[in-house]
Amino acid sequence: MSKIIGEGTQPLICTPLVGRKQETVLTELADVLEKKPDIIEWRADFFDAIGKTDEVVALANKIKEIAGDLPIIFTIRSAREGGQTILLSDREAIELNAAICTNTSIEYVDCELSNLPEHFQQLCKVARENSTKIIASFHNFHFTPSKKSLEQKFVQAEQYGADVAKVAVMPRTLEDVLTLLSATLEAKKKLKIPVISMSMGGLGAVTRMFGGVFGSSVSFAVGQSSSAPGQIPIEDLDTVFYIIKKSMGI
Repeated sequence: MSKIIGEGTQPLICTPLVGRKQETVLTELADVLEKKPDIIEWRADFFDAIGKTDEVVALANKIKEIAGDLPIIFTIRSAREGGQTILLSDREAIELNAAICTNTSIEYVDCELSNLPEHFQQLCKVARENSTKIIASFHNFHFTPSKKSLEQKFVQAEQYGADVAKVAVMPRTLEDVLTLLSATLEAKKKLKIPVISMSMGGLGAVTRMFGGVFGSSVSFAVGQSSSAPGQIPIEDLDTVFYIIKKSMGI
């Protein structure tokens, strides 16, 4: 049975696929599946043929077919939010996301809040028509904005009609890590949709392990290759989640 973000008592473990060629992505997928993640994210911004919609849709369908019941997140991370530099404009990326909603059975599509509101709404409409869920995301790879600013991002995701709200930021101090966790806890209390959050890099790695205690529904772990700084190997995360569950009675 397929797992759903926001259900259950502990965060789901998501592992990224970051291959540049189809063969690499499928090899990565086979390796990752052996480690039994709860969700797989295909970071399509790493894919060399991202400009060819037919190839992207075909590979997305292949990934979904092989993954079976495991939910898939399709993500085109923009360069401004820490992704790879790609030739697609923001509008073209939205159109590719819409094609994934329309032509595949992939469960989740990531859409950045930095997109134009009308583009975001356009994608939400297509997603609803095809029973695809939208993860509204915000990333800052340079610093951690204020708690109020982070809370506003979570709220904005819900106001935009997304199904999941995601915030990822870079800490410069341990206080920044506490800011992210505190904003996550507030969002968990206030929002009707699930939240995902993380503080990146070495300082923030603790949030990938204990973020679930504060309300984060997903933690991103290394299956074969990392897609962001501070990701922890899936085997280590499994162990940490087991200990938290056992000691806290979650």
